[in-house]
Amino acid sequence: MPLFFLFSVFLLFRGHNLPGGGFIGGLLAAIALFLHSMVFGVNVTTKSYRLNPRKLMAGGLFVALIAVLVSVFMGLPLFSGVWSDIQLPLIGKLGTPMLFDVGVYLVVVGVVLNITFVLTKN
Repeated sequence: MPLFFLFSVFLLFRGHNLPGGGFIGGLLAAIALFLHSMVFGVNVTTKSYRLNPRKLMAGGLFVALIAVLVSVFMGLPLFSGVWSDIQLPLIGKLGTPMLFDVGVYLVVVGVVLNITFVLTKN
């Protein structure tokens, strides 16, 4: 599980400049949680990781919406990238494209888990 999550976060942050991003990173994280639920059961997985797929989806949509609206409130066209002066090692400058990818990541994890948990729940 830790390797799945570590690699999914790596793909999330790598995705702005290279292949990867929120979608494929979210799929990998969801696969890790799905495999855990196949071994231990959906109820154990949701309790162990305190998962609520619907809240993940809602939170991801909210984060993505904020990333989109930042540019609008700054008087820029919709989906314009706005960058901060904060530079993190291995990640680079933080900006709205990264925030949008985090939102996509959360939405994908929530959607995949919601579908798979509903289909596998007893």
